[in-house]
Amino acid sequence: MFRISRDMGIDLGTASVLIYVKDKGIVLREPSVIAIDNISNKVLAVGEEAKRMLGKTPGNIVAQRPMRDGVIADFRTTEVMLKYFIRKACGQRRLIKPRVVIGVPAGITEVERRAVLEASLSAGARKAFCIEQPLAAAIGAGINIVEPSGNMIVDIGGGTTNIAVISLGGMVVSQSLRIGGNEFDEAILRYVRKNYNLAIGERTAENVKIRIGVATMPDSEKKTEVVGLDMVTGLPKTIELSSVEVLEALSESLSAIIDGVREMLEKTPPELAADIMERGIIMTGGSSLLRNFDVLLRKVTGTPVYVAEDPISCVALGTGKVLEQMDIMKRQNVMGG
Repeated sequence: MFRISRDMGIDLGTASVLIYVKDKGIVLREPSVIAIDNISNKVLAVGEEAKRMLGKTPGNIVAQRPMRDGVIADFRTTEVMLKYFIRKACGQRRLIKPRVVIGVPAGITEVERRAVLEASLSAGARKAFCIEQPLAAAIGAGINIVEPSGNMIVDIGGGTTNIAVISLGGMVVSQSLRIGGNEFDEAILRYVRKNYNLAIGERTAENVKIRIGVATMPDSEKKTEVVGLDMVTGLPKTIELSSVEVLEALSESLSAIIDGVREMLEKTPPELAADIMERGIIMTGGSSLLRNFDVLLRKVTGTPVYVAEDPISCVALGTGKVLEQMDIMKRQNVMGG
């Protein structure tokens, strides 16, 4: 039987996994969640189905995220999750094991990098390569990273924020912060618990962030109802939460990201800093979609700021473009195996 190889680019994120298949584009977007029966050790669900179980499982079932802060927290479950997603992306056709390019946070340790590569090989890859997420995001946003000019990328994912200044195919300065969309959700969760004695789940906190979350003081205040468990009475309770309160909850995390951007700008060589002033800062990643985040960054840095056209997909699209130009990227030392 005729068999083909479908090389893949994978954005292995803390919150979600995106897979780009060569010549087909992005074919899979699923949450990075897996549900396991602790008694039988059987995998019950992966991806979207498993995410629906978060906070709703009986004692013997655990729905968890095997990735934490952009790196593998549980090797076995990451391998199982990857294997499931790779097979789903391939479809029913019989294929030769694919080559895989995976986006990883800037500045991860060699041990963490090796764990990602080994998990990919164990999950069914023939060969596996890593590319730092800021580089992949820049490529996916349409930036020519091999030019001798400065480009700043702020990639805000679920578990990490990667900040980098890129020139001549490499990162001149870079930093990876363990702050992202999941930290935003947890900040909202903590705020509600502290100020209202109300326990809510992470999915509820995420929905609040999406509906009324803002990065600057809003022109008109928005409100939403939040249902949780009263920590005093132990009974269900509904409160009304405003966008101003959500901003207060997120202020510490937002300040940490802003400080990280400032630090990278201060470390940038003058000639590249001039390029950034002219070209602007590019924001990618799902959490860059927080309302007015670009406005806040522009106000604080005094630099033009743009959100990429499809910020959620940039890393996956970047790994896909790397697949199309594998030999060129290897010569430029963009990837590591």
